[in-house]
Amino acid sequence: MTGVSPWTRVRSRLRAQGPTAARILVIAVLCWQAALWAGADQPPVFAAIVPLLCLRGDSASSLTALLLRILGVMAGVALGVTVVHFFRPTTAVLAVVLGLALLCGTVISSGTALNVQVAVTSLLVFANPTPESYGFARLWENALGGAVTAVLGPLLWPRNPRREAATLAREYADDLTEGLVRSTRAIGSPDAAYANRTHTQAEADRLHRYGEKAREAEKAMRFNPLHRRHRTEVAELSDRIRRATRAAPHLLALAAEVDFFTARDGPTPALFRARTALLPVAEATGRALKALLEGRDPHEDTAAARTALARYTRDDAAPVAVLLRRPFTKILDLCDGSPG
Repeated sequence: MTGVSPWTRVRSRLRAQGPTAARILVIAVLCWQAALWAGADQPPVFAAIVPLLCLRGDSASSLTALLLRILGVMAGVALGVTVVHFFRPTTAVLAVVLGLALLCGTVISSGTALNVQVAVTSLLVFANPTPESYGFARLWENALGGAVTAVLGPLLWPRNPRREAATLAREYADDLTEGLVRSTRAIGSPDAAYANRTHTQAEADRLHRYGEKAREAEKAMRFNPLHRRHRTEVAELSDRIRRATRAAPHLLALAAEVDFFTARDGPTPALFRARTALLPVAEATGRALKALLEGRDPHEDTAAARTALARYTRDDAAPVAVLLRRPFTKILDLCDGSPG
């Protein structure tokens, strides 16, 4: 985000993370109040902690984290209370408790990360002067906080996967078009070609993340009761983005070819002709990709790009020209529905 002011970055982060923060705040306050209504005689911090630790960007991840936390608390309380009942705290007992808790954490986990909640809870019970009362309070407050979080989490400021997918498609089209045009303009200019290759690698990584975000948006529809009517539209947008993702390797190939031939040959007349001939191809290919991502028929733009490519083919059949044309041909085949 070079050249972007700090205030602009802050506003961007607030737009992205503000709804999640607001949801956590409201649900934490409601969990606290619900615990007070239920008769808590101590500040019910455990109820309020649940949404802080469990709410994620999408409801599926939130529910998984919520379930793992509650199971971890239950196992930790049971382990801690049992050990404290029979043994006094020593280093050896501590090692046994931690070992057993971490072993439980490998079972009560998502499969990708160790659940340390069992160990944390058992240690807190282990260190408390009144472990039985502490353990009971921790259990029921977490259960109540979990119930409030599970009910309200999907309903308060839920993600809008349709808007997210549409934004991703628009940004994807803009980045691909910019990359194609920038690579074409760098033909024959050594410094520009080298800088473009580095820039294009970073751009390809960003495009890959767009594809992952599109899959997340589609997945979020299953746990988003206020936007389920948009399920078909989000699935179609995600499918277009996944299809367009296959253009990223060809964009990288174009940047690599431009850098290689420019560094090898320098600013030759042949490369200047290639830049002039391929610029309208790049622009038309970008329009075709944009049409594809917007759900429109790209054939008019692909036809214009292929016409310009055919003209360049007649004018220059040298191996360099063939290699510079190939990425455009692959992307156009992708837009027309052929395998990428």
